[in-house]
Amino acid sequence: MTITIKTGAEIDGMRQACRLASEVLDYLTPHIKPGITTNEIDRLAHDYMVNVQGCIPAPLNYAPSGYAPYPKSICTSVNHQICHGIPSDKALKNGDIVNIDITVIKDGWHGDTSRMFIAGEGSIAAKRLCNLTYEAMWKGIAKVKPGARLGDVGHAIQTFVENAGFSVVREFCGHGIGLKFHEEPQVLHYGRPGTAEELVPGMTFTIEPMVNAGKRDIKQLGDGWTIVTKDHSLSAQWEHTVLVTETGYEVLTLSAGSPQPPAFITG
Repeated sequence: MTITIKTGAEIDGMRQACRLASEVLDYLTPHIKPGITTNEIDRLAHDYMVNVQGCIPAPLNYAPSGYAPYPKSICTSVNHQICHGIPSDKALKNGDIVNIDITVIKDGWHGDTSRMFIAGEGSIAAKRLCNLTYEAMWKGIAKVKPGARLGDVGHAIQTFVENAGFSVVREFCGHGIGLKFHEEPQVLHYGRPGTAEELVPGMTFTIEPMVNAGKRDIKQLGDGWTIVTKDHSLSAQWEHTVLVTETGYEVLTLSAGSPQPPAFITG
């Protein structure tokens, strides 16, 4: 499969879809507190995407080869759940951490982003994991420019995470995105500098490191979707969709409520 290079109007379509995906997270933010169920979060997100934004929730009934159709409109991964957590009637408790992963389709284009939230007052360890994972994502984003390679992105994330004493999940990765939910290339969150695909202007892909407080080993739950840490340690993930520009990168999944980039980006 070849990497699709977006031009002009195609990039504008991606910008719109990605901004809308981020605005879903802005809308959900005040609702993420102890007592809300992840099913309620899913319903809020679904109604906002469909009725307010005029979007299609990409995960709903998404069925890649070998998988049963995904039954909800968003993914909600709580505490030791790494990714693809299915919303349920279980309520968030004080101190729970949750990744909310949003992908919308607008005019055929996909926008994909996720954020970490803490219900109520999180522990120092939980806050550190969430903050470090956010910075790890940006360490990867900062490597994006024409002529760089995807191995540079993965290496920046891996070294930053492992130097902090955490581990990077290797079985799941970022991906190209556009008219399809998942396109080439695969964007690993570990690797060696100077390896893998060369970045060229017009490429769009996600950078979405999954970082475990404990070991990197994973297992899949019986629902066929939810991935958890094998040692039951906390896991965090952040995700942005990025465009390679002529001079560097543009983060497409930004909106009014997006968390500010870390100081090493803005400084």
